[in-house]
This record gives sequence, structure tokens and C-alpha cells, in this order.
Amino acid sequence: MAKSDIHPTWYPEAKVFCDGQEVMTVGSTKPELHVDVWSGNHPFYTGTQKIIDTEGRVERFLRKYGMTDSTAKQDDKA
Repeated sequence: MAKSDIHPTWYPEAKVFCDGQEVMTVGSTKPELHVDVWSGNHPFYTGTQKIIDTEGRVERFLRKYGMTDSTAKQDDKA
């Protein structure tokens, strides 16, 4: 049993807000949580993650292992 007067207030239905919209409810010691990123808009979870190719490393890897799409190269040059 929890001791009285030492634990913060528990909110079992705390609302999580992202960009002004309620996105989920969770248990928390705060009644409202305001976040910038959550799994619904994070690029890793939404599948919109982009690979940042510095110095052509990804292209060099794809060429090395023959994984380049030859039709894409022809479309880019046209």
C-alpha cells in the first residue's frame, strides 16, 4: 500500500496533445502532456523516413552491390 502524502497525484486518464490535438490518453502524474513528436507523426513509424546521403555514400553502396535501378537513372536524365 502506498504511503500517504509522499506520492504525487496519479492521473490514470492524462491526455497527450501534439500540435493542439489530443492523440492518446496515458497514466501520468500530470493531467495533460504536450509533446512535439509521437509515434503517429514520427518519420520512423510512419514510413516516411528519409536517408540523408552525405557525400554520395548510399549511391556508392548501391552501385557497388548492383542494387541501382537503371530505369531511374534514365528517367532522371530525360
